[in-house]
Amino acid sequence: MTQTAPIPDGSVIITPTQVYTEVRATRDAVQALGSKLDSLPSQLADHETRLRAVERRIWVASGAASVLGGAAGYIAQALGG
Repeated sequence: MTQTAPIPDGSVIITPTQVYTEVRATRDAVQALGSKLDSLPSQLADHETRLRAVERRIWVASGAASVLGGAAGYIAQALGG
């Protein structure tokens, strides 16, 4: 008969079965995340397209504002303002 040392207060005993169960749960969670990551490239492409469209509008708007500001200044000067 072998004697085992007493278990100190506050200690936790984890059995190999519990470790195996947790490893399997972790594997399942990683597989679920992997399947979600498969759809990521198409979403990134969509966001890239939208950002480029917004940037294009900003450049057009700033260009138009520059032209209109210059024209307004020219007209004001021509009218003697």
